[in-house]
Amino acid sequence: MNTPPKFSDQPRLWGRSKGKALSAHQANLIDNLLPRLSVEDNPLAGLERYGVIILESGFGGGEHLLSTAQANPKAGLIGAEPFLNGVAKALAGIDKLGIENVRIRHGDVETVLQALPPGSVDIVYSLYPDPWPKPRHYKRRLIQHDFLAQVHRVLKLGGEFRFASDIISYVDWTLARVLRFETAKGGKFLWPAERAADWMSPYKDWPSTRYEAKALREGRTPHYFTFVKTE
Repeated sequence: MNTPPKFSDQPRLWGRSKGKALSAHQANLIDNLLPRLSVEDNPLAGLERYGVIILESGFGGGEHLLSTAQANPKAGLIGAEPFLNGVAKALAGIDKLGIENVRIRHGDVETVLQALPPGSVDIVYSLYPDPWPKPRHYKRRLIQHDFLAQVHRVLKLGGEFRFASDIISYVDWTLARVLRFETAKGGKFLWPAERAADWMSPYKDWPSTRYEAKALREGRTPHYFTFVKTE
């Protein structure tokens, strides 16, 4: 039997892993709450009782992660974020709101995807990932064939991959790669959109995020895509 990979103690990322100094409260949450919520070898540990599993890649400050957890108390959520300050903000929200259905990975989402069993997740979110706008940095973009292969593997049949971005070059990049993706057995992602409103309207119960607010302030248009796993 294949053994899930051990998660690295240090997150793998291209950008910064930490910003300004944490407050005393945030540091306390990192030291005491994070170990209780952290996903290790088995990302589903502690979430077995939930009928729906949702994974969010790069949750930023946790606005969407926590809002989704509150709106879906019967779902178990896993959030992965390499930026320590974002993890601290999410932990502060979890602590303040008494949220119990969230687990946290301080680090890259790829290790979580690799350790998840096939067909175990209902929804995977990638919201406003770093666009790495310079062509020489495109290789650093999250949306690559290997990432899509892992997302397709862990999603249940009919499960959804949801991607949002305000950067048109990244939107085009993602559409091209998702729509031409195919597994050796013919598995694909279906894009069921029929009109522009289907990808210009936020998801149900959308709480907005600081990234979206920044995009709107700077005159960029957010796009929200939903792709469905097929065999």
